[in-house]
Amino acid sequence: MKMNSEQLTLIQNQMKRLKALPGGFYQKKFDGIDVIRDQADFEKLPFTNKEELRDAYPLGIAAVPEEEIVRIHSSSGTTGTPVIIPYTKQDVDDWAELFKRCYEMAGITNRDRIHVTPGYGLWTAGIGFQNGAEKLGAMVIPMGPGNTDKQIRMMQDMKSTVLCATSSYALLLAEEIEKRGIKDTIHLKKGVIGSERWGDKMRRRIANELGVELYDIYGLTEVYGPGIGMSCKHQCGMHYWDDFVYFEIINPKTGEVLPDGEYGELVITTLRKQGAPLIRYRTHDLTRIIPGECACGSKFPRIDILIGRSDDMVKVKGVNIYPGQIEDVLRDIPGVSSEYQVMIDHLYGKDIMTLFFETDPGVDREAVGLEVQRVFKAQVGLTIIPKPVAIGELPRSEKKSTRVFDNRY
Repeated sequence: MKMNSEQLTLIQNQMKRLKALPGGFYQKKFDGIDVIRDQADFEKLPFTNKEELRDAYPLGIAAVPEEEIVRIHSSSGTTGTPVIIPYTKQDVDDWAELFKRCYEMAGITNRDRIHVTPGYGLWTAGIGFQNGAEKLGAMVIPMGPGNTDKQIRMMQDMKSTVLCATSSYALLLAEEIEKRGIKDTIHLKKGVIGSERWGDKMRRRIANELGVELYDIYGLTEVYGPGIGMSCKHQCGMHYWDDFVYFEIINPKTGEVLPDGEYGELVITTLRKQGAPLIRYRTHDLTRIIPGECACGSKFPRIDILIGRSDDMVKVKGVNIYPGQIEDVLRDIPGVSSEYQVMIDHLYGKDIMTLFFETDPGVDREAVGLEVQRVFKAQVGLTIIPKPVAIGELPRSEKKSTRVFDNRY
């Protein structure tokens, strides 16, 4: 993506401010770097990675005096020291504005009632959905996760029209509403889904069982949170707000910047963030910048739906496997539902991959299992052990679902 003059000016201003900070994270990182004159200079800047942010724990990443920090958010910290991101008042206001744009992109208005199920607290999700909805002027039902009985009761009584959720929890709610036979008492029209990758079959199940239009929202804790990108009604990628964030796609192995249209790792630079600006932050999310304008008429550029992460690949018998490849196999086989789980073990001196997947009622599971095994071998290059099960047998989650379990280590 070619950098425009406004983006270059904002980056130049950010770099000038960060280099002037006394000591700490930014001065060390950008020591010796001269003025950024153009895009070519910018692309010589070093990448920022999550380990650096962890090493800056707790507030070494802060780029403003402590008295200007009004809030912190944090990554989960499940894989090590958590990343703490400080926000100024302006950062919080900007984030709400970006989220408001997301709702507007989906045709959501102040007449909607927005049912928020993602978690609150250090995680950016719940409060991000709420602040954006309040900025829009819509009524918020700030549920947070869990207590499905109460979720459904409030949906019915408050006549919620928009569901905000992870795809895993949206599916759990859809299945429960279907099981109870109360779809006619639910007023949902739209769903805003984020925080994890989800496949086409899962999308269709949620849309059909809830009777809603679904929209993808994108974001990450290190860069505001959810709300920096959103799909439109044409469902051809996610528009992102390039007056606040600059996106690059790189080859994850070489760091080379790739042309628009090629898949690689998304790298984000914040253009206006005050509390914790990030320059060339490697997200590990795999996507592409979609060339050309969208049929919706928006001038904001688009990235494609995420196909996975560069760090969620597993290698089995020398074959590199991404969750997206598994979803692609299951998507096109009749009788296979959306939910799956992978177990990778090392037994009797060799790696074994078992693929559990749910099947539609009434299908010949043995035949479907053999077909999944055949297609997986043809498309991915690995012979797996197929384990078809009934719908509902695999676990459901109120947050993000873990689908791949590598038991070899």
